[in-house]
Amino acid sequence: MHISTNIRIWIAAALTLCIYSFLYKDNPFYKFAEHLFVGVSAGYLMVIEFANNIIPNLYTPLKTGFGALFSQGKFTGDLAAIVPGLLGILVLTRLLPKVGWMSRWALGFYFGAWQGLIITGYMQAQILAQIYGTFLTKGNPVFSLVLFSDAVHKFGWHNIIMAVSGPLMIVGVIATLTYFFFSTEHKGFVGGVAKIGIIFLMVGFGASFGYTVMARVSLLIGRIHFLLGDWLGFIS
Repeated sequence: MHISTNIRIWIAAALTLCIYSFLYKDNPFYKFAEHLFVGVSAGYLMVIEFANNIIPNLYTPLKTGFGALFSQGKFTGDLAAIVPGLLGILVLTRLLPKVGWMSRWALGFYFGAWQGLIITGYMQAQILAQIYGTFLTKGNPVFSLVLFSDAVHKFGWHNIIMAVSGPLMIVGVIATLTYFFFSTEHKGFVGGVAKIGIIFLMVGFGASFGYTVMARVSLLIGRIHFLLGDWLGFIS
């Protein structure tokens, strides 16, 4: 056993234990680590955004332009950079109660422009691509008699799964969409299809939840390995 003498590892271990102390109950150590994490993350993100966006997109073009204006009598920068700069200043007016209403102009412009720019890409990536992927895979129909023929004449689990997965996915998509179709009462045939959609939804939610649990367990294993290995030296 070789306990680490690195002060950074000791600090990381102490903060890790402070976070895990919440498993017992809420306590000042957990609140300190939580507030420290949020504060450091917010500060780090602000610095990154300032360095990657404000300086190259606002400060540098205006500095170059006004520098040329005073030295050569001609503005060579990008005046369009002033518009997002002013909108950003308007957002900050929320900190002043008397003029906080001005931030709504900037937010309204931002959300309107964002919706206009994103709608075409969203339609392509989230709707059209999903429809395409439901009925076609690698350019071939997911429902193919050739796949069923291979499943019969070349019997094997792989061929069976390939033959069944396509029709099953189509049925799942249609049944799930039927469940969210509220213009018709869910009775009779429509109600039966909607119940099948519920089954597909539960399978999907269960798979997502299982994946999330696996990811969190992986993080837990990493922290335990850090505490027992890098900090206390029990494992190599």
